[in-house]
Amino acid sequence: MATDYDAPRKTEDDSESIEALKERVPDKASGSIDNEDADNPSGFELPGADLSDIELDVVVLPAQEDEFTCMSCFLVKHRSQIAEESGPGFICLECAA
Repeated sequence: MATDYDAPRKTEDDSESIEALKERVPDKASGSIDNEDADNPSGFELPGADLSDIELDVVVLPAQEDEFTCMSCFLVKHRSQIAEESGPGFICLECAA
């Protein structure tokens, strides 16, 4: 049997009226605050903008027992990534390749 893909299809979920769907959608003119942009009211910053007056709170964890710092790329990696030991420290697999 051939299927007419252009014919409108009705399912059980299509029984809602347009008025019921409009009630479920939040009204943009209601004055509610969008929480997604509440912490960044100015939108986005352009590249090269002066950010010297902004303070960042960053928690720095010390190196763990199963980590090392590569002496070539200076990234902290897991000990399973050690390729070789150089004079002052270790070299990771990516830098040794």
